[in-house]
Amino acid sequence: MSLRRMSGTLLRRLVFGLGAVIALVVAVRAIMALTGPELRPWHLVVPPELDAAALDATDWAGFMAAEARAFAAVREKVTDRLEAADRVPANRYFADSPLNPSRFATDWNRSFVLLPEGTPRGAAVLLHGMTDAPFSMRHLAQLYRERGWIAVVPRMPGHGTVPAGLTEVHWRDWLAATRLAMREARARLGPDRPIHLVGYSNGGALALKHAMDAIEDPRLPRAEAITLVSPMIGVTAFARFAGIAGLPAFLPAFANAAWLDLAPEFNPFKFNSFPVNAARQSHLLTAALQDQTRRLAAANRLSALPPVLTFQSVVDSTVSTRAVVDALYARLPENGSELVLFDVNRNARLGPLLSPAAVAAVDRLLPEGPRRYQVTIVTNAAPEAADAVARRSPPGAAAGPDEPLGLAWPRQVFSLSHIALPFPVTDGLYGLEPDPEDRQGFTLGALAARGETGVLTMSLDGLLRISSNPFFPYMRARMAERIATPR
Repeated sequence: MSLRRMSGTLLRRLVFGLGAVIALVVAVRAIMALTGPELRPWHLVVPPELDAAALDATDWAGFMAAEARAFAAVREKVTDRLEAADRVPANRYFADSPLNPSRFATDWNRSFVLLPEGTPRGAAVLLHGMTDAPFSMRHLAQLYRERGWIAVVPRMPGHGTVPAGLTEVHWRDWLAATRLAMREARARLGPDRPIHLVGYSNGGALALKHAMDAIEDPRLPRAEAITLVSPMIGVTAFARFAGIAGLPAFLPAFANAAWLDLAPEFNPFKFNSFPVNAARQSHLLTAALQDQTRRLAAANRLSALPPVLTFQSVVDSTVSTRAVVDALYARLPENGSELVLFDVNRNARLGPLLSPAAVAAVDRLLPEGPRRYQVTIVTNAAPEAADAVARRSPPGAAAGPDEPLGLAWPRQVFSLSHIALPFPVTDGLYGLEPDPEDRQGFTLGALAARGETGVLTMSLDGLLRISSNPFFPYMRARMAERIATPR
């Protein structure tokens, strides 16, 4: 058999095999759609949102007016039309629910701007994460306001309203909202004072993407510093093929297949349900970001990128910690960038149950040899100590002496999580020790539930995942250093 014929045979087998796998996935998804939960109004009603072209053509006032229309549509088409079965306290969309954010003193699902007293010294644009809301950036925004800076926190299109908003949104809409917020920050400041970009999770990818776009397009407002919190530089391999999982949804009988997760909506500031399109847009955004990073690095143009300070847990089930190191920091020039890694708790009472991969995460993540960026590891002061220290390794140098932080791992907490980093333990919703003055309808982070399975509306995984950061004071102090020190 000729080489060409053998190659053709192999190709046909590969194509047939791939087709068989796709057919199997589609069949499984179709079955799951037929047997899964029923779609509720918040999964079906898509509020009106400005797309990328409209966002680029409007200003902050126009953005806020469009946002008001989106929330009015939710009130009219979801809240006011709920069936009796959905009018329960555990449903955030029920008007009389204690979890309905419109009943709170501040609805943190909406975009906001914090203004300091007197003339502002600078401005920060803070970008929230996927399925999230501006709520997640409020503590960091307050830090900037306390330091005399303006804080501009936009709500990304498709977020904050109903999960169905994420079924039709495109990542370029989020990037356009980032550009609009940067324009607003520059307009409020004038031409000379600095702007910082702060991004959490998906917002971290958007912050970096805008900064790299500004290298290639001098018309865009530029940031003087970038801070990333659990940034979405890379996502799981499944996200790449998420579109296949949603194929059965083209038929009305299999509409549920457009969703990777359908869950009760009890969190006032975050969606629990997750559509296929959200995973797909995450992949498209990170793919575009990584391609641009490689291209600019190859052209030696990343020297124009401002210093990047990143806070990342070594264990993260939402984004790829490996991608933060390999796809971003490995390509950065020596420009004062720093990677702060939160280690697992090596004094946890569950120590013998920690996976070997988690225990070895730090050593496996960091490359051998000199690095062009500083690495700081927040870890236990000693193998049997709960007290934490910061262990800094400057570019090209070994670790210096440990810096005591005056902070410790809480009892029985074995690691941080993706969602924990931007919240102090006193946060009214997510904190381990919620501040009574910061009530947000419920105290999810302080629950230590015990009982039988199947009783609660939320999963046990959701209860186990820590949602606040015992080392938030350290993170806040490091960010305050950046604010106080001009580049």
